[in-house]
Amino acid sequence: MTEERRTRTAEAFFGRRHGKTIRPMQAAALADILPRLRLDLSTQPPGDLKTIFPVVVDRIVLEIGFGGGEHLHHAAGAEPGAGFIGVEPFVNGMASLLRMLEREPRGNIRLYDDDATALLDWLPAGSLDRIDLFYPDPWPKKKHWKRRFVNRANLDRFARALKRGGTFRFASDIEHYVNWTLLEAARQGDFVWQAGTPDDWRKPYAGWPGTRYEAKALREGRVPAYLTFEKR
Repeated sequence: MTEERRTRTAEAFFGRRHGKTIRPMQAAALADILPRLRLDLSTQPPGDLKTIFPVVVDRIVLEIGFGGGEHLHHAAGAEPGAGFIGVEPFVNGMASLLRMLEREPRGNIRLYDDDATALLDWLPAGSLDRIDLFYPDPWPKKKHWKRRFVNRANLDRFARALKRGGTFRFASDIEHYVNWTLLEAARQGDFVWQAGTPDDWRKPYAGWPGTRYEAKALREGRVPAYLTFEKR
């Protein structure tokens, strides 16, 4: 990958960093728990990425933009043998997850609260078994499409970080973004869409708990799609 392609534009893929005023208990969780779970990208990544977790794991999953953390927290509990790295630059979303972790700790979660592309570039090649990108900002205006997280440069990053046979999962209720992702993945060339029938992308993933964004989409009459790609 060329340096030009790998150049990060942190401001491009997410908008505001803050929403509603952080409540005192959320602020306490941000101050106490986040420093213990946050990955330090100023250090060299370990040769074996599994060692970043205090528990034994046999595979590693990256969730980019975990929103309120519902899926990440659920998945880490449902898959205790997997190590989960969650990325969310939105402070309120991070605070929401940390409050969940206060109530129900998960030893197999590590976190990063800034630009996901920086983390992707830090990770060792072939270190991930799965990447999840659920309900990313669709940037619906055409002039903003370049800010969509799914693009050639980031798919190149995914391909570098994923093992051969690893998966990239994408969910969205925005039809144009779903089609965009299918086209971008086909053009990039390292990913094969795992779908044989319409049910393969209409049905939620096994064990899917739903998210607040999905619930809103369903209330407003939008139909989600669930795509899975395998790295060649």
